[in-house]
Amino acid sequence: MNLQKLSSFNRDSALEFLRIEQLLSWEIRATPIKISAFFEERLERLHRNFALYNSESAKELLIDAFCEEALERRSQLQAWKEAPLRSDTLTGFVDYLIAQKRAYLGPPLLCVVEAKKDDFEQGTAQCLVSMDACAWQNAQKQHVIPVFGVVTNGSGWQFYQRDSQGAYSESVLFTSGDAPHLLGALDFIFAECEKSLVS
Repeated sequence: MNLQKLSSFNRDSALEFLRIEQLLSWEIRATPIKISAFFEERLERLHRNFALYNSESAKELLIDAFCEEALERRSQLQAWKEAPLRSDTLTGFVDYLIAQKRAYLGPPLLCVVEAKKDDFEQGTAQCLVSMDACAWQNAQKQHVIPVFGVVTNGSGWQFYQRDSQGAYSESVLFTSGDAPHLLGALDFIFAECEKSLVS
């Protein structure tokens, strides 16, 4: 069987491939988190010393900083960058994959983060099919759990959920300009991921 590349999808082809007629609306009821002095200083230094909006790799510096700050509250989770991902029909790499903290990457795969320069449609397509590949890998190990996704360009952040029945939902757009609310949303997602490790 020929495997399709995760990066080959646009939004329409991803929705068709996954048989999604409509993404459900998802309201994340997250509590804002006070940013740490370390994080505040790190953001100031990044903005002072880097041109952060001219390339995907530059924007990843911001994404790294926000993910690192949110993961600091979640001792069971770890981020893998440029992680390989495969299912029975899909193959490719994801920008970030959140999984259980251990020496190897394996199911349960909990959250995909796609960093895109400014193309949220392409980012959403790749995120949705990557979430499906995570769910497939999890099912091979009898982990029937929600899988989460994030699409971001560093300043805008949109969140996705694939529930254990295979329904997909998307949130409103969060922004890095409101760091406490964005960190609250990330913490909510990562807390849900941790719950799946003990369920």
